[in-house]
Amino acid sequence: MSVSLPKPGAPLEHYVSSADFDPDQFEAMSAGQQRYYMASQKKLMWWKFKKHKLALASGIFLLLAYGMIVIAEFLAPYGLHTRNVDYIHSPPQAVHFFNNGEFVGPFVYGRKMTLDIDTLRRVYTDNPSDVQPIRFFCRGDAYRFWGLVDSNIHLVCPAVGGQMYLLGTDRLGRDVLSRIIYGARISLTIGLIGIAVSFVLGIVIGGLAGYHGGLFDLLVQRVIEVLQSLPSLPLWMALAAIMPVSWSPIIVYFGITIILGILDWTGLARAVRSKLLSLREEDYVLAAQLMGASTPRIIGRHLVPGFMSHLIASATISVPSMILGETALSFLGLGLRPPITSWGILLTEARSVSVIAFYPWLLFPMIPVILIILAFNFLGDGLRDAADPYK
Repeated sequence: MSVSLPKPGAPLEHYVSSADFDPDQFEAMSAGQQRYYMASQKKLMWWKFKKHKLALASGIFLLLAYGMIVIAEFLAPYGLHTRNVDYIHSPPQAVHFFNNGEFVGPFVYGRKMTLDIDTLRRVYTDNPSDVQPIRFFCRGDAYRFWGLVDSNIHLVCPAVGGQMYLLGTDRLGRDVLSRIIYGARISLTIGLIGIAVSFVLGIVIGGLAGYHGGLFDLLVQRVIEVLQSLPSLPLWMALAAIMPVSWSPIIVYFGITIILGILDWTGLARAVRSKLLSLREEDYVLAAQLMGASTPRIIGRHLVPGFMSHLIASATISVPSMILGETALSFLGLGLRPPITSWGILLTEARSVSVIAFYPWLLFPMIPVILIILAFNFLGDGLRDAADPYK
């Protein structure tokens, strides 16, 4: 087959389209391919995160938990310090909807208390003839919302003149459910504040050690080795014990937070250092140095985003560890002190084996601790995978 070639000097035939240039037109790509090709990195991360159903459910659960602490006074059926001496160590009350085959709505039965002479225990029995409907968006115990606004509106309340203890009461007749809701405000925020302190120290110290190296890196590594060689719990106890008992509970709260943050930065600093030792040799780092970029800018804008997935995983692991640290210190009596209420302080009611045997509902504050820690771990798995959407 012969191919005709243009004569020397003859103009080449060509075609020029008169249509406007469309940068979003990709003839070789399908609509689905174009959608992913034009998507930003944040969209790719979100699409991949949504595929991790357990992580997505954990994220929603944590959002609800942290949203709950904002309106804790409204959600709690009783006030934080409300006592009822007639219902000391009352077991949880069951919620019913039908009474004698007739639908009544959510209600609890009234209770009668008798004293067991042999064991000196209070015995509570339901009274089927005393139906106490549960009220919603009702007026109950007065409170100051965030210490600023006086109110007495609650989401749920017991019947007028009745009692409603869905998770039982403690040795002073205080509602366990209400105290768990109030305690979430301290136990959940102490992890966020502590991780903020830990991340600032870990990224700054580890970043400088990995970027510059030399004597500073040597000193940082020796300090990290000394801190990591000390057992965590005795060190927490020692640092918490040196805080004066005359300090107010708020100062103790921030002191415990700073202690947890200071002791948790070592692992992150070592991870940041090892990553920067490899990334600082990249060409884009040299280009940034030649353009006159400062060290903080190179570390913060060019190096740290390169291992953001590791930082996200470290954060989601460190937050529950700090929650457990505060719970352990408060349970041992060396952390927060009343009148501040946290889940660790609530668990101090269940120190004795005899108390657990007779009043097992005092261990209910342990349930939100377990759920929050599991949720953070599942969320961390999902975020770690989503942070590298091109993988």
